This record gives sequence, C-alpha cells and structure tokens, in this order.
Amino acid sequence: MSTTNLGYNVSLIDAFDIGKERRTGSYVLHDDDVTIIETSASPSIPYVLKGLEELGIELTEVKNIIVTHIHLDHAGGVGLLLNHCPNAKVIVHPRGKRHLADPSRLIQGAKAVYGDKFNELFDPILPVPEDRLVIKEDGEKIKIGKERMLTFMDTPGHANHHFSIHDSLSNGIFTGDTIGVYYPQVFDQGVELFLPSTSPNQFDPETMLHSMKKISSLHVERIYFGHYGMTANPDEVYKQIEYWLPIFMAAGEKVWAENPTASFDAKQKAIFLLLLDEVHQFLSNNKIVLNGDISEIIQLDLTVGSMGILDYLTKREK
Repeated sequence: MSTTNLGYNVSLIDAFDIGKERRTGSYVLHDDDVTIIETSASPSIPYVLKGLEELGIELTEVKNIIVTHIHLDHAGGVGLLLNHCPNAKVIVHPRGKRHLADPSRLIQGAKAVYGDKFNELFDPILPVPEDRLVIKEDGEKIKIGKERMLTFMDTPGHANHHFSIHDSLSNGIFTGDTIGVYYPQVFDQGVELFLPSTSPNQFDPETMLHSMKKISSLHVERIYFGHYGMTANPDEVYKQIEYWLPIFMAAGEKVWAENPTASFDAKQKAIFLLLLDEVHQFLSNNKIVLNGDISEIIQLDLTVGSMGILDYLTKREK
C-alpha cells in the first residue's frame, strides 16, 4: 500500500518523488469536496492516481487540488493531475498563479539547475487553464465538509509564494516547506529530526521564523509536512527549527567570511560540508544509523539548502 490513514479523514499518499519512498507526500482530505494537498512532480502522478484508486476515490469526486507553493517538487505535477480530475479547481498562493498558468519560467529555471536530469525528474510541466485557477489570500477560508474548514495563511520564508493551510477538523496545519522537513526514516529509529528548508531563491531566515511564530500561535496539534508525513509533536518542530536555523546561518557566515574571493560553487560546497558534519554529529549523538535512501535524501536537502543560504548572503551584500 502506498497510502497511510492519518485519522480525521486524512490520508497520505507516497508520491515516490525522485524515485524515493517517503520523500514527498500528497494528502487527501475525504470530505464532501474531496481535496488533495500537494501533487509532487509529474513523474509522481501515476503514484498519486494509484493512491486515489486504493482509497476508493473516483477522479470525478476531486473538487480541490491545493499546492502550498509552486516549487516543482510540490506543484510540478498539478497540470498533469488536473487532466485526470475534470471537476477540480487548483488553489494557489496569489504570487504563484501566473507561473501555473504559464510555467515557462519554471521550466527554464529547472532546466538551468538540473540540465539533462530535467526530463527524468519533472517532465512534463503542463499549464493550468486560467479558469481552473483559484487564489486564496491570507485569512481566506473554504468549507469542504460539514465539519471541516480550511484557512489559508501567508507563510513566506522558504518562498514568497507560499501559504499554509489550517484544518479545523484535526486542528492541524499543512506547512509545505515553511517550517522545515521531517525525516520519518530517522523516526523509525526513535528520534524525530526536523531541518529547515533553506533552498533558493527566496529563502529568508527572519521571515521564516516570523512565519513559524504565526503558525505556533495557532496552537495546532498536528503538522503535515510536504516532506514527509505528519507529527503530533508541534513543540518539538518549533524547538528544532529554532535550534538548527542559527547553525545553518552560522555555517554560511563562516564560509562567507573566510572565503571572500572563492567561487559560488566552492562556497556552496564548503557550507554543505559544515552542515553535513553538524547533522551527522547530531545523529551520531542520538545513535542513529544512516543508510540507504535517508542518507541520500539528507545530503540532497543540505546541498540545495547550502545553495539557498549562499544565495541569501549574496543578495544581502548587494
């Protein structure tokens, strides 16, 4: 089974993003208006469709497809999924709407970063028709069932086109990447690990912390992450992000100060190695064994995260 019942009529479909288990999730809210939150990239859509079939959901029943932000690992497959869901609308942050209607800049940017791997990771990225796009401003709500209201909250820091969605029924919140990444493979060994997601090119540490305080003020009981899964321990999330974010920034500041004339690639690599050492030390202290996919996933996150930190520092100096 690629689906998990999380209670409160919420299911999690493993989208097998980048071919890895428990990397990116697609959430299904089983209500009068069946709602999907996050699609992952287009190569994940067959897994999402299979998951919906396992859950007994007809594609004609899907009314809302919500993406927390338009990064391709969260929204790249929305156009393709929409082709299978004739009665669905796509709900997106106001700053993301035009890029879903015309994804040419998303495609161009992804090709610049991923080169020959673009097709394998993301193709196709299909436009969403304007008449099927809906934006939700900060504080707006939609009722999708008798007992379920979704409230949209502007939560930048990871990206300016990012909102989070509060779910009244579970008193939970779908946070995308705003307050980090959860590693269930580490929790399999008894330790919860949450790391900030600092990818380029709109990462801002102060804004991220502000968004986290906004979320924590809701006193939610559950946090649903884009990567990957749900925790019922929100206070530990806030504690760890407050712990790790200064460590991430200190690594960037150290490399920036000590290597002022080094190339971007050299600085990025140096930041990555510092972060990897910090995370490995944390895991070692907690007797966590890194193997298989989880080691690769953490290294990928720290690679992209070090790019975002360096991008932030570069812009700050201008």
